[in-house]
Amino acid sequence: MDYIELSKDLTQTISEKPVTMFRASELPCCGEMNGLGEATFGLKMPGWVTDGPQMFRTQTGKLGMLWSTWGKERYLQAVCYSESGKISGPWVQEPEPFLANNSGHGMLFRTFEGELRYVVHHSEGNGPRKPQYWTVDDSGDKLVLGHQIIVPTNN
Repeated sequence: MDYIELSKDLTQTISEKPVTMFRASELPCCGEMNGLGEATFGLKMPGWVTDGPQMFRTQTGKLGMLWSTWGKERYLQAVCYSESGKISGPWVQEPEPFLANNSGHGMLFRTFEGELRYVVHHSEGNGPRKPQYWTVDDSGDKLVLGHQIIVPTNN
């Protein structure tokens, strides 16, 4: 996962080159695509995946990042925290997935009532990806995943 400094109007880069924050291979529960037997759009491509990042701060001010990658349970949501509180890190990965079981691209948001929620896409087997909603607690230095919120469907 890299970052690069942008101009205030976001039209150009300020830094000469991107800065690497961390590598997917540093996460113990992450795996290399070919080694896991995964394909992207039907293509076998070697490599590790860092995907779908969202930065956040807990209520204590701790800087964290949700990001997605591949692992033993297919797609997973990882979380890491900056020891310095800055984007430059160093970044420390939580050793276990924040949510596994073929889930990824999670985002935190607040409801109109101000409650923190987590939405993530999830797939059963090779079926279509559908959103799942979860409660989440950010009152400490780390996110704590709560319970899944079941949304009624009109089938």
